[in-house]
Amino acid sequence: MMRQNLFFILILLLSYNTFGQHSMPDTLVATYYEGPIKLNGKLDEACWNEASAIENFTQREQNEGGPATEKTRIAVVYNTHEIYFGIWCFDSEPDKISAQQMARDFSWSSDDNIELMISTFNDNRNGYLFATNPNGAMADVWVGDEGHNWNKDWNGVWDVAVDRNELGWFAEMVIPFSTLKFTKDSAQTWGINFERNIRRKKEQLLWQGWSRLYELEKISQGGKLTGINNIKQGTKIELEPYVLGGVELLENETNNTGKIGGEINFDITPTLKLNFTVNTDFAQVESDRKQINLSRFSLYYPEKRQFFLEGRNYYDMKVGSNYLFYSRRIGIGPNGEIPIIGGVRLFGKLNKTNVGIMSIQTAEKDSVPTTNYSVVNIKQDIFKQSNIGVIATQKYSEKHYNRVFGTEFTYSTSELFGEKNLLFGGSIAVSETKMFGGTDNLNSDNLSYNVFLSYPNDVIEFDAGFTTVQQGFNPEMGFARRKNYQMLYTELQFNPRFKNMPFFRNLIFKPIDVNYYINDETKKLESIFYEWRPFGFVSKSGEFFELNIQHLFDEPTEDFELIDGVYIPAGSYWDNRAEIQASSFKGRKMAAEVSASIGGFYTGHRQEYELYTYFNFCRHLNIGFDWQRNYIQLPQGPFTTDELGGRIDYAFNPKLQTSMFAQWNNEDENILVNYRINWIPKIGSYFYFVINQEFSTGGSIKLERTTIMGKLIWRFAL
Repeated sequence: MMRQNLFFILILLLSYNTFGQHSMPDTLVATYYEGPIKLNGKLDEACWNEASAIENFTQREQNEGGPATEKTRIAVVYNTHEIYFGIWCFDSEPDKISAQQMARDFSWSSDDNIELMISTFNDNRNGYLFATNPNGAMADVWVGDEGHNWNKDWNGVWDVAVDRNELGWFAEMVIPFSTLKFTKDSAQTWGINFERNIRRKKEQLLWQGWSRLYELEKISQGGKLTGINNIKQGTKIELEPYVLGGVELLENETNNTGKIGGEINFDITPTLKLNFTVNTDFAQVESDRKQINLSRFSLYYPEKRQFFLEGRNYYDMKVGSNYLFYSRRIGIGPNGEIPIIGGVRLFGKLNKTNVGIMSIQTAEKDSVPTTNYSVVNIKQDIFKQSNIGVIATQKYSEKHYNRVFGTEFTYSTSELFGEKNLLFGGSIAVSETKMFGGTDNLNSDNLSYNVFLSYPNDVIEFDAGFTTVQQGFNPEMGFARRKNYQMLYTELQFNPRFKNMPFFRNLIFKPIDVNYYINDETKKLESIFYEWRPFGFVSKSGEFFELNIQHLFDEPTEDFELIDGVYIPAGSYWDNRAEIQASSFKGRKMAAEVSASIGGFYTGHRQEYELYTYFNFCRHLNIGFDWQRNYIQLPQGPFTTDELGGRIDYAFNPKLQTSMFAQWNNEDENILVNYRINWIPKIGSYFYFVINQEFSTGGSIKLERTTIMGKLIWRFAL
């Protein structure tokens, strides 16, 4: 039976029809123009009529390889310091254009939009993605390894203006060359691709590489941008000072605060940036979403601080699901924020080498001594789409030091069986810890390694791998959810499409998804997660549904506290669960995501429900609400956990927006409210006004703390 299944999979791999992914022209020639361009979206300057343009867009969805139903035209002009994109999105039904958002860094997956992917290194790997919609909203992303690294929190200096009329919607976009990193060559050749989405039709158009096997980020399948000669990056030094003032109001106390600090950025080369930071502050960052942990392992919280998000991809390396560098270890302690005195970063690309170097010094606070955090990460491009890298991290204080050394290799190709994607590789890391004045040996069984194989394609997806994390592996600047294990994982999923099937875009079947853990020291079975999906689908109208059956095994070797006063005893537990997940298309005025999971839970039973709702009242106002509930029945008695969250976003225009976020859960019994105004007075400069409030809800609602803060960051380009 196993041989028959493998033979069937191989036949599918070999027989799945693909076709040419390029149409002519596949090169866009930019035109030099020194005259003024008024950024208003009207495209009425003479240069737009004289510039070369491309119009050969092809459907990726819903009819792969089919002609576009609406015309799209794009042209490029430039001067010595800036590049301009002229974009014509014609629409035969302009009153049906869908554009719900206007805020900076909007979620463009639900709106009509145009996306540009530019690889200034022309390396088939890395680049910049810029997106806008018919409201002129702006979003940008740094993309690494053709989408395997995705940093949506990168913010470039650029601008866009949009005009709408009876013919459709039209955009003018300007990007200073100082925003982009590129070589010093007098004649530039860049990788480039474009994507347009027409939401009411669920139509997705790409200029090149329109196969469902690829996304826009697969820049190796894109076209080329030429004709750019003798340009200059302009800015070599950026100064970004900030000034902050605020007040904290407690029940019987008032505390005033004031701070100044900032950053200095030097362009060492056109592709390499040196950054200095002094008295770094993150007061404008939105609060973490608190989570109730109903497991015996650590929870992962995403980084939100812009300083660490910029250039994040240059410092990342993982061994399996374990991060060797996790920036939240810097400046955040168990009892809150730890001040950052200052630091230095160097990141960018030299020829085919990606470089990320960082050293940060934190101040002494309470019992935590002043500490230095340093990381060096070097990644080398090899072959057409592959890479090899090394990393070293060090946490050093007067009490101890911790070091981690690691290396990784990934082979990637988009040419398997013609045009299929395949990745395989591995990584390995070792930790070293020393307590000053101590005699304990902390450096035995201190290894972690992973090997993997991935076949991520449209109709068939397959992943397999093996990870080991030994008991003594201790990445103090990283994140490991659990330790002392060996884990074998594999997943196989089929996403068939049928041309004449009504309603369904594609079906989803997953016969196997397994994570099998054993204790690395004793080699005894520790836990199993096994899921199979008998049925799922994505509809032609954008709805999603899946039914999952899960079988779980866990064997904690000691009692652990599940929630205050409730303990799970050591033992062996087999649980069976059924799960349903569904979501509606987010491009509508109202949308929702729901999930429900019911089944065994250690010594009892668990019902888990989640609801996320989205209300898009207009392009200015968007509201969201979410609720997660767990109803758990154990021998000690039943209990319920509730987590509530809601946010209101109002954008006056793409450069001025306000938001309010509130959260509550019945374990902490407090309400956290975050109100923020974000104004961009000029591109690259920011003003924040923030109010944070904390209410206790034990018995009655009582205001315990209010913090009010204003912060201005101003960019000077020298």
